[in-house]
Amino acid sequence: MFAAIFLFIIAGIAEIGGGYLVWLWLRESKPITYGIAGSLILVAYGVIPTLQNFPTFGRVYAAYGGVFIILAVLWGWLIDKKTPDMYDWLGAGICLIGVSVMLWAPRS
Repeated sequence: MFAAIFLFIIAGIAEIGGGYLVWLWLRESKPITYGIAGSLILVAYGVIPTLQNFPTFGRVYAAYGGVFIILAVLWGWLIDKKTPDMYDWLGAGICLIGVSVMLWAPRS
C-alpha cells in the first residue's frame, strides 16, 4: 500500500512539476531550458505509473487521477500561493475516498 501511494505521489509531482515548467516557459517567458526540463520530467511521469503492481492500466490511471487532484490543490496552495477554499478541500477528500475504493476494495 505504501509503495502504491509513494508512486502516485512521485507521478503527481512529476506531472504537475513538468507541466508547470512548460507553463512558465510558454506563458511567462522563461528560458527554453524550462520547457526542455519540463518535457523531460513529463516523459518520466509517463513511466512512473507503469511501476505500479495493479494489473490494469485503467484502474491505475483512474486512481492516479484522484491523487493528481489532491496534489494539484496542494501545489496551488504551496507553490502558486492560492489558498484552497472549503470546496477545494471537500472535493479533494471525496477524491481520496474514491481512490481508496478503487484500489483497495475487496474483489473476487
